[in-house]
Amino acid sequence: MTTAIRTATAGLALLLVAACTAPAPPRSESNTAGSSVCARPEGAPGAETATTIDVIEQAYFCILGNYYSGATLDARSLLSAGFVALTQELNRNGRDVPEAAMPALTGDRKADWTAFETTYRKTTDQVPDLRDKLAVVTLEAMVAGLGDNHARWAHDVAERHPDYYDGDGYGLGLQANVNGPQVEGNPGVALPPLFVTTVQGGAAQAAGLRPGDIIESINGSAPFIDGKATPAIAALYPQYPQARPVRLRLLRQSTGRRWSVTLKPGLFQRDLAALQVVQSKLLDDDIAYVRLRGFAPDSATRVFKAISRQRTGRTLTGVVLDLRGNGGGSPMEATRLVSAFAHGKVTAYQCTVDGKCETSWTDGTVELLNLPLVVLTDRSCASACEHVSAAVKDLRIGRLVGTRTAGVISGPAQPYLLSNNTLLSFPARHHLGPNREVIDRIGVPPDHHVPLTPKDAAAGRDPALAKALTLLQK
Repeated sequence: MTTAIRTATAGLALLLVAACTAPAPPRSESNTAGSSVCARPEGAPGAETATTIDVIEQAYFCILGNYYSGATLDARSLLSAGFVALTQELNRNGRDVPEAAMPALTGDRKADWTAFETTYRKTTDQVPDLRDKLAVVTLEAMVAGLGDNHARWAHDVAERHPDYYDGDGYGLGLQANVNGPQVEGNPGVALPPLFVTTVQGGAAQAAGLRPGDIIESINGSAPFIDGKATPAIAALYPQYPQARPVRLRLLRQSTGRRWSVTLKPGLFQRDLAALQVVQSKLLDDDIAYVRLRGFAPDSATRVFKAISRQRTGRTLTGVVLDLRGNGGGSPMEATRLVSAFAHGKVTAYQCTVDGKCETSWTDGTVELLNLPLVVLTDRSCASACEHVSAAVKDLRIGRLVGTRTAGVISGPAQPYLLSNNTLLSFPARHHLGPNREVIDRIGVPPDHHVPLTPKDAAAGRDPALAKALTLLQK
């Protein structure tokens, strides 16, 4: 899928992690088991049709033929994950059937598929009214079975068109050290407490919430237990169109008040300035501050223009690049941005499972800014944002201030069109930093750890930015 920073609901301030698409020669893998070719899409997909066992088969062989570790992957893990989801969906609907027993798998990819398909058809034939739903959950689980944060199957309007924006939300911005969609699979990305950073309007404003308010429970469940994130947090990050009313128990530290509110998602007017990809201002008369919310096309150029405007008529002494909440985007834009601070350097490696790597070099055509740099990062800095963060740190072209990045950078995802006009995407190569270090699931640690606290948020303080200014003024 194209990296786009997509907000799952209009009210959430955090920009969700998104996969990135890098240009690559089209790759395709014929499914020798009989399904159609798995190919890169050309133009917008047509109208989506039903997901069938034939579509699942096509996706299965597409993954094995094109995914980063497809050549060495034990395909039984995919089939097992799919069958688990199938039986769970039967149970949820109270329709379990005798035929739904996992077939024996041998490790032979084609033979195992045949066994899986035979059992699948026998099972779904007993519950024809559930056939469509069973196919969807089976394929979703197979893709999830890869355990890859840049692998996904897009099969609805919002998923297939990342720029779609439904306009519903709670009007609630949350602390930068938590990214809801990552919590269930990687609870280490979330750190307590969970608190409000901004109130953008809508239900949150109507309920009287303020920055710094701590969320003690979500729909009756604690967001953290013994310091570890719980799945309850995900309710604040619903995927379109699943936004539902959410009940929060809150604490306002300044007064000791505890109370409960129910936030109902709905349309509300957003501050258009807060939606701009690039925002800039001058700090202390000689430091350019630029906030970049995503690596959209031409975003690097827009950053350079913003700095150039701040430079007009004065001598700048440094740049603060604010990447907090940046969910990623184009790896090419990430490379171009780094190139304004260094030439002739490696920004990343994209590697196959057998260790053969493509090298991403800085772009020598980008003019050097020749300015000291401080980059602000947080747990919502993901994908291409981490590409930049790692390059800045490893190449010593600036300092990172804030908190560790998300660790969501498995590799640039490539899209493949399935026969029902849905898109399957996953990396063909995995990302390594300039020092060949793994960043995925680990993140990039800051040079200066400066987290935001509820008291900071309540008082309107930005300690990370204050630290950045101190570093640039030395």
